[in-house]
Amino acid sequence: MTREPRASTGLVVAVVAAVLFSVNGTVSKVVLQHGLSSLELVSVRSAGTALVLLGITAATRPRALRVGWRELGFLVAYGVTGIAMVQWLYFVALQRLPVGVALLFEYTAPLMVALWVRFVQRQPVRSRLWLGLACALGGLALVAQFWKGMVLDPLGLVSAVGAGAALATYYLMGEAGQRQRDPISLMGFSFGFSAVLWAVVQPWWTFPFGRMRQAVELPGAVPGSAPLWVLVLWVILLGTVVPFLLVLYAVTHLGAARTGLVGMLEPVGAGIVAWVLLGEALAPVQVLGSVVVLVGIALAETARQQVAPPEEERAPLPEGIAP
Repeated sequence: MTREPRASTGLVVAVVAAVLFSVNGTVSKVVLQHGLSSLELVSVRSAGTALVLLGITAATRPRALRVGWRELGFLVAYGVTGIAMVQWLYFVALQRLPVGVALLFEYTAPLMVALWVRFVQRQPVRSRLWLGLACALGGLALVAQFWKGMVLDPLGLVSAVGAGAALATYYLMGEAGQRQRDPISLMGFSFGFSAVLWAVVQPWWTFPFGRMRQAVELPGAVPGSAPLWVLVLWVILLGTVVPFLLVLYAVTHLGAARTGLVGMLEPVGAGIVAWVLLGEALAPVQVLGSVVVLVGIALAETARQQVAPPEEERAPLPEGIAP
């Protein structure tokens, strides 16, 4: 394939991944409203995703299942911080905030990464970072409507910001992790250690498996009902594994930076899906603030001055994609 068709294919695949991630926000909220707690959902999502990704690794790259003692500590820390905390805090925010707003605050992570690179790692960044910071802060103020007092749930707001900080850690640690192993096995082990953590916090024999068979009324314009386990399976497969693999494919044809920018469609798409299916409408000033925030995030996403990696080095995952 020539460069243009490959880029077009990568763009389509990245958009499909962003759409699947967007729908996943609403599906997850429905699950949280009909039977599972945020801890239970993150536990089953982590375990299911780990089984699928490690199964793919066993079938395609069995040697990647070997983990040395020196790498084990990193994988545990990455799983706990970059996977477990991101998902759990996001699910807590979902229970208390509109889907689009929760994602918007979480997706300030690329801005946090750029600030970390500038002030902690002392690497050069483009001047657009400061414009991006101003846009993001101003837009978030409009979304939260701070002049009216605390119109957003305080715990939900803190959880969403915490999810953003954990997501920034996920991006930064992921850059180091992909120098040692392929992204599929890296994510498989990380989700696995996330599942181990939540299995310790809430053992699997206390998981409400009986609740998984109950019928859940589908929201909005979607007719009928479905067993809860079908929605949970959606969260694992179509909300996590499939879009993640699509992102990997898009990165190879489109590049990490451009794929990440396409991934910024997720907060917008999630807000639209939640509006249609859950009736979570935003005030006009909040819609304006959301647009301003996304502009700021896009500026931050392109502010880092990346050094071109050697050809044999794997392309990094984009920062516009959350686990």
